Amino acid sequence: MTETIGKVAILWRGDRQTRETVTPSNNRLHRIFEELASAGIHAEPCVYDEDMVGDVHSQLLTADGVLVWVDPIANGKDRRMLDDLLRSLAGEDFWVSAHPDVILKMGTKQVLYDTKHLGWGTDVRLYRTAMAFRQQLPDCLRSFGPRVLKQHRGNGGNGVWKVELLAQSSDGIETVRVLHALRGSTTEDLPLEAFLARRNAYFADDGLVVDQPYQARLPDGMIRCYMAADKVTGFGHQLIRALIPPPPEGPNSPQAQPGPRIMHGPDAAAFQALRSKMESEWVPQMMQTLDIERASLPIIWDADFLYGPRDSSGADTYVLCEINVSSVFPIPDEAPTAIANLTKERLRVTAA
Repeated sequence: MTETIGKVAILWRGDRQTRETVTPSNNRLHRIFEELASAGIHAEPCVYDEDMVGDVHSQLLTADGVLVWVDPIANGKDRRMLDDLLRSLAGEDFWVSAHPDVILKMGTKQVLYDTKHLGWGTDVRLYRTAMAFRQQLPDCLRSFGPRVLKQHRGNGGNGVWKVELLAQSSDGIETVRVLHALRGSTTEDLPLEAFLARRNAYFADDGLVVDQPYQARLPDGMIRCYMAADKVTGFGHQLIRALIPPPPEGPNSPQAQPGPRIMHGPDAAAFQALRSKMESEWVPQMMQTLDIERASLPIIWDADFLYGPRDSSGADTYVLCEINVSSVFPIPDEAPTAIANLTKERLRVTAA
């Protein structure tokens, strides 16, 4: 019989009925529960919503740590109450993955600006105020062509826009063609000033906007590099449709839907150059830049890359377009074992 070495909660958002009926085997994270059990770790489901925060708090007090799968924004709800709870619990005797403060360093769009000097970076700009946005973005569009704008926090394409400057009209009004990354979106042509004004809400509550060059090889797909702390645990390659104009059949047609994400293990030959860059260069450099220790890295996270221009030898280059920390799923088949091994490692540190 496997000796139990600790107790963790696995937390995700749901309603009270789900909380009352959930088991380790009847949810999408069941493989993680299975691997934790095999590693001698007792894991409990912990379904969260704001109206159950007291029950969740009481449950977490009986555990040694928590693995969290909650999106930053979903159905009009955010993570503020949950993050306050997690911060209050985190300490020497209780660990949180991912910790809310680590999410703020790694899992918001600002990381693209903070790490733009790394090999995965490009000409990334950051606008902290609506005034700076209105003053600086037009010149950027005139000088450098299409850009991709991203609000500080979001998921599922929410707040991500392709913006392209069109020819100036005879009356001197500049027009842009914009496309939202949300599924089902269509292109819209409108005055640049009108588009800028509509984005004012992105700057509320210390919000900001990050600005990247549009990548011409977007139709070649996105590579999701899954990380277990500082080691690659797999890849996912997907032909995406976000920020690509919909076909004549319309934005909701089968032709407009993204392709399946094809999962690969960490040893997939096609991605070994990217793996080497991540493990030996980019992640260590990111940790130094953002002041994150290995023990604080999320147990599971991913970095989304687009193909950049080919280098002089014809090899692929990679451009970081997002880091996901809050709620990484689906995951490769190899990831649950890596999650269990890292959880055991952190439980032993907590118990020491």
